This record gives sequence, structure tokens and C-alpha cells, in this order.
Amino acid sequence: MLTYNQIVSSPKSAIDWLLDSDPAIRWQVMRDFTKDSDAAVAAERAKVATEGWGATILAAQAEDGTWAGEVRIPEYPTLRTLLLLCDMGLDPESEPARRALSRVRANVKWLMDITQEELPKDQDIHWWHKPFFAGEVEACMNGRVVKVGAYFGEDMQPLVEQLLGEQKADGGWNCEPDSVRGSFHSTICVLEGLLEYEKATGGSPAVTAARQRGEEYFLERGMLRSLSTGEVPAIDNATEQPPAWTLFSYPTSKHYDVLRGLDYMRNAGVSPDARVAEAIELVASKRSQDGRWPRENIHDDPVALEMEGASGTDSYWNTLRALRVLAWYS
Repeated sequence: MLTYNQIVSSPKSAIDWLLDSDPAIRWQVMRDFTKDSDAAVAAERAKVATEGWGATILAAQAEDGTWAGEVRIPEYPTLRTLLLLCDMGLDPESEPARRALSRVRANVKWLMDITQEELPKDQDIHWWHKPFFAGEVEACMNGRVVKVGAYFGEDMQPLVEQLLGEQKADGGWNCEPDSVRGSFHSTICVLEGLLEYEKATGGSPAVTAARQRGEEYFLERGMLRSLSTGEVPAIDNATEQPPAWTLFSYPTSKHYDVLRGLDYMRNAGVSPDARVAEAIELVASKRSQDGRWPRENIHDDPVALEMEGASGTDSYWNTLRALRVLAWYS
């Protein structure tokens, strides 16, 4: 296993490659690995709003607050784009961020183009036409709305309280309300939202306790295995598809994978133990000879630009996250 010093000191390392990328990547490398001054990191982070990927995404927002994608349900690509801006580190107090969020707040509603006749019989159209930051019905969606809202300074307490009431007995969450078991996909989305909420507001004992139960849900399963069988499931109950948890995606959308789970644990300050060892070894095994990680399992996840290449090509985002995870573990 690579140590932190090996990660940052190897000749022509992946660190140099990352520094030669976009401001959204560069400022995080400066903070986490090269240990630049706070002022230098802040100056680089400020460029996210005015240069490169971040500026391109902000410029692509329509006047009605949405980003292009699904024409019928425009809030879905809007949510995924806002999540990407969070990951890029767009300063919530910057003028471009305030302008973008004011458009979303004023205009974007859930399923705004659907009619009552097109909804299930037990659902009311007025409930669906809620403002964007009020959330919708699925835990995987609402967890991500909480993350975006908390990051950009919205009041997310009502939606957080809703999520706390939906936690399953095993510590997870599931978008299927009748399920008694958690889902890897839904649970990681909710955990990321609760963590961002705690960082923004200080949280509460109830939020912290729910989040820690959710973390145990993953740790008890070694980050990728069924608790009952000890196997990587052949079918994911939430999607009815073979789980791709061993393939590292970015953007991740609602989908869980091992790298996403480990990066959450690192970000939450969880102390790594033997239960993550197998998952860590999986991350380390995907490192190429030049110290980079590939892009894998690309989701149909429309955002306003293509940041990286095809599946199998070097990925800035996967390399940054994998290096942080290995440094956290070591």
C-alpha cells in the first residue's frame, strides 16, 4: 500500500498531472497534497467560477434556472449539475453562484410539466409541483437535494427531518418505501447529504446518530458485500441490475461504487479499520503504472460539458479521489 509520502513524492507523479488540469481539481490537490498556503488555495478555488469547467457549466444555465438534459423533467439534470458544482468547490458566496442559485430557487419545481392524469392514483399533482429545494419522494433524490441545498446555504431542515424518519432498521435508506432493507445507492446519497448538512449547520445529535448508523451499514458489509451471504450480490435489489460497485464512475449520479463509498468515509472523518481493507485493496489494484486511475462505468448523466474521455482513459476525478482515499487509509 502506498504511503502518503510516496503518493506526493514519486517522480513525475500523478500529483503533477492533476496540477496541470482544471482549477476545480487543482485547488483540491493544493489543499490536500502539496499543502500550499490558505491564500493560494483560496485564490485557485475562486477560479472555479470564472475559468474552466465551472465557468462553462455556469454559462450553460438557462434563464429559468435549469440546465439542458431531460426536457420533460428538467430538475433532474439541474440537480446533477449542481452536485458537480459542489464537488468542484464553487464558492457559494461568489456572485456567479448566487445568481445561479437564485434562478433555481425562483423557477425550478419538481415534475413541473406533468399532469394529474399521468401520476399514480395515490399521488397529488399539487404535492409534485413543489419548489426544487423542498425535494420529492425518493430518498436517493432527497439526499442529493439536501447536499446541494446545504452547500449553497438553503434551509434543508424539513427535508432532513423527512429523511431521518425514513431510515430503515438496518441503518440504510431505500427509494422503495415498502422495502424493509437499505439500498447501497440510496444510502450513500442520503449520507452525503446529511454530512453536508452537518458541516453547514452543526447538525444535531439525531442527525449525527442517523449518519453514523448509515456508515455502519456500509462498514458491516465491507463496503461491497451482502450481509447475509458475504458475497457481492449478483443483482442489486434497488435497480434489478448486476451491481457495478467495483467500477469507479464520475459523475456518479445516484449510483454507488466502492470509491464513492470510501471517499465519503474519508470526508466524514471515519477512522478506517479492517472492514475497509478489501475495498482499499480494490482501489489500489486499479492504479496504473503512471499512478493514475481510469474512468469506468460511465452513466447517462447529462451535464453541460465533457470533462474527461471515454471509459478506460485516465480520469482526473477518479485519480484525485483514489489518492485521497489511500492517504486516508495509510
